[in-house]
Amino acid sequence: MSIILRCFERSPDGGRGLARDTRVRWALEEAGLAYELRPVSFQAMKEPEHMALQPFGQIPVFQEGDLTLFESGAIVFHIAQKSPVLLPDDANARARALMWLFAAVNTVEPPILDLTIARIVEADKPWAAERMPLVLDRIRNRLGQLSARLGDAEWLEGSFTVGDLMMISVLIRLKMSGLLDEFPKLAAYVARGEARPAYQRAYASQLPTSAGAPLAG
Repeated sequence: MSIILRCFERSPDGGRGLARDTRVRWALEEAGLAYELRPVSFQAMKEPEHMALQPFGQIPVFQEGDLTLFESGAIVFHIAQKSPVLLPDDANARARALMWLFAAVNTVEPPILDLTIARIVEADKPWAAERMPLVLDRIRNRLGQLSARLGDAEWLEGSFTVGDLMMISVLIRLKMSGLLDEFPKLAAYVARGEARPAYQRAYASQLPTSAGAPLAG
């Protein structure tokens, strides 16, 4: 069955690979699965055809035969189940890989996304300057904990897994903020992920339609 990935026609990140369809493309590339891209405009995202597939009018949407999935974490999990690269054969190792996938989206990503909200949505609020140090402290706290857990290891659980893919996809959002540079082990961890050929292919595939779009995040 052919795989269709509905992605941004013009990503709001200007081609930096921050859109959530990039992490899905990366998983597909790691798994060696062929897929067709179906670019969707911002207007089309709110129209009935797309809303029937994604009730919140967002990207990405994954279609494979009669299966339709939204939410990047769920999509990446589904793809990982098809790939020994992303999910080890050992049951305990698989469980730990999935643990890190959930940690990335549930524990590490929320404070990082809060920084985007603080800088873009709330920047003009009278209390914005007072709130910003709290936002940054929460991120630094999470990064410090993650860095301590990673230590000098190459990946979170020995070999590269879907947990690393998702965690690195989340941490990439911090590159332009300078916060990642405060944690050299995490910066090196992200660089290792970005150096993977599958990531390079995923990044290249999103660049043509995203470059030149307005920056965000």
